[in-house]
Amino acid sequence: MSNIPDKLSQAGLKITPQRIAILEAVVELRNHPTAENVIDFIKANHPNIATGTVYKTLETFVEKGLIKKVKTDRDIMRYDAVIDPHYHLYCSKSDRIEDFVDPELQKMIGEYFTKHKIPNFKIEDIKLQIIGQFLNENKKKPL
Repeated sequence: MSNIPDKLSQAGLKITPQRIAILEAVVELRNHPTAENVIDFIKANHPNIATGTVYKTLETFVEKGLIKKVKTDRDIMRYDAVIDPHYHLYCSKSDRIEDFVDPELQKMIGEYFTKHKIPNFKIEDIKLQIIGQFLNENKKKPL
């Protein structure tokens, strides 16, 4: 997300320091943060932003399509600044979420639902979360 004030403006939102700080936090954290992660991140530089403001603003960003919600297997709500089509790999052991981009899979799912329409139902979004465990989770990465 390159220019946060422009993104807010394009979404029809007033540009405020609080909104900029909150959206910057979601973007900079890059790890599908929880609301609590966002609060902890912004408190260092913006201690006057209320907790309630963070929760309300995150919901507004979801409604406006600036970020997406990602629910974990443990019912923890996380936020994702990547709004381009992608899926998630969720580690049931560590609660880690990684983005998974596969145009072939996206095409296959799209073609499937184009061919096999669900009666009386309009698909708005398809969220795929692949649950498993990352191998070598605790091993250090080579330098």
